[in-house]
Amino acid sequence: QVQLVESGGGLVQAGDSLRLSCAASGVTTVSSYFMGWFRQAPGKVREYVAVIMLNGVSTDYANSVKGRFTISRDNVKNTVYLQMNSLKPEDTAIYYCAAGTGWARLKAQLAEYWGQGTQVTVSS
Repeated sequence: QVQLVESGGGLVQAGDSLRLSCAASGVTTVSSYFMGWFRQAPGKVREYVAVIMLNGVSTDYANSVKGRFTISRDNVKNTVYLQMNSLKPEDTAIYYCAAGTGWARLKAQLAEYWGQGTQVTVSS
């Protein structure tokens, strides 16, 4: 069983940066899972943002955030991060962390575990 807790959200202005954290705890460490970030804007379905592989080197991003967001992981600290730069109002959403056993499944939101989410609001 894995528990995921997101933090770092807040209210910022367009062009600002934020770093989200996802702390994992439980019997199994985060190093055994592919980790991803997803978001859900008001009135919209939840969408994929980024995934990082077990090795912490290979990553994948949604086109909407490519070049602005960076996902990383620290398997010693059992934490995954999402560095968000050049934020835009359309990035406003609840951001969720998830853990999965396969990167394609995780990207398709077929995750084994989900966090509760953290709110990010970007004003224009």
